Amino acid sequence: MVKKKPNILVVNDDGITAPGIKVLLEEMQKIGNVVVVAPDSAQSGMGHAITLGRPLRLDKINLYEGVEMYQCSGTPVDCVKLAVNKVFKGQKPDICVSGINHGLNNSINVLYSGTMSAAVEGAIEGIPSVGFSLDNFSHDADFSYCRPYVISITEQVLANGLPKNTLLNVNFPQTQGFKGIKICRQAGGHWVEEFDERIDPHNRDYYWTTGKFVLQDRGEDTDSFALANGYVSVVPTQFDMTAHHAIPELNSWSFDHLDGMDKYSKREK
Repeated sequence: MVKKKPNILVVNDDGITAPGIKVLLEEMQKIGNVVVVAPDSAQSGMGHAITLGRPLRLDKINLYEGVEMYQCSGTPVDCVKLAVNKVFKGQKPDICVSGINHGLNNSINVLYSGTMSAAVEGAIEGIPSVGFSLDNFSHDADFSYCRPYVISITEQVLANGLPKNTLLNVNFPQTQGFKGIKICRQAGGHWVEEFDERIDPHNRDYYWTTGKFVLQDRGEDTDSFALANGYVSVVPTQFDMTAHHAIPELNSWSFDHLDGMDKYSKREK
């Protein structure tokens, strides 16, 4: 009996012509049937944005031989939504892989990342999903060291599945020759922004956003620690943003003074 090849959706946020997605789709072709749906231009930092109020374009293109590819005028999340609804026509792929992103998506960066938001959308759709990122923003970044890890992690997800409402955030360090994989938690940190103020030819102010990442977490079980020490970090990530640990404390607050307010407001009307 011939084993059926899995159907694999490949997405990203750097755009359909980015080198990182080429590496990812090449590796996925070794595993299954690949369909690429990616933005027609760079969409970094879009987070979980979706397009409303203007039409979306989805055009089939022939960029790489033997690969079914579509470019989308929208965001990375739009790409996943259109892929599921229009390309796969409701028959969901076996896995959604996003990346390989040019630049890390560790720590708090996961909230801003278009790469990870595409993977999150896949998980929301009930598709096992993984986001891959490399600590190198260069257009000619060397992704060769990532290839065997991309294959291995994808095969493990296909073989074992993922817990409900969970996806994987995988980050590769810049160092060539990784020490291995570490399963981690997300490090605590934040961005301290600066805005470079300038004047345009019409004498109007405009700003370039700059800043630096501040790591606030020195734990040795975090993604930031793993990456700094030459390991590939794998963080199981969820999209339920409820702070469950805070519920008991909030239940101790008193809202008794609001009892009966509804009937009084109705009487005033």
